[in-house]
Amino acid sequence: MGFTSCQPKNQNFSKKFGPYLTPADDGPNPDYTEELLTGLKERGVNATFFLLGKEVEKYPEIVKDISDGGHLIGTHSYEHVNLSNLSDAAAIEQVDKTNAAIYDITGKYPEYIRPPYGCWKCNLDYETKMIEVLWDVDPKDWATDNSGVIAKRVIDKVGENDIILLHDASESSVKAAFAIIDELGKEGYTFVTVEEILME
Repeated sequence: MGFTSCQPKNQNFSKKFGPYLTPADDGPNPDYTEELLTGLKERGVNATFFLLGKEVEKYPEIVKDISDGGHLIGTHSYEHVNLSNLSDAAAIEQVDKTNAAIYDITGKYPEYIRPPYGCWKCNLDYETKMIEVLWDVDPKDWATDNSGVIAKRVIDKVGENDIILLHDASESSVKAAFAIIDELGKEGYTFVTVEEILME
């Protein structure tokens, strides 16, 4: 049995500030992802999207737009299950099916994974070769439809080198993402992808 981690980890990678946006259990989202992509492009921001394989297969055109927009695509899982509750073989299948679906659209295999609920079996590092990415700030945007509340939770807590967890499954989350980017941009923060942070 491998060690399982289900807690956010501080990841002090660089002097930059890198938010990543993950569609959680219903992304890419046909109603909100394109809106998010438009706003990110207007602001000159590239983000990291951790996608569900099942949704990737439903909305390949959105995945292509994410990739073509210069954003980094990572794996979330295939069906948003707690990978630590699965057998090793079943967990690997969740990852491999998602990676294959993303590759079929983008021509690139993802290197990063944000496991659902932050739960990962560390022994799978040797089986999948995926780099686990968690978060420092979680505003629980899925629990409220108030974009102002979501943005304030992030702005009040965030610090240098922090990774923000957000979703693109609702209008409030998308609006909050824009508010966060605009406000923290004024404070001098630079937004980067996970890969840019790790490469420094």
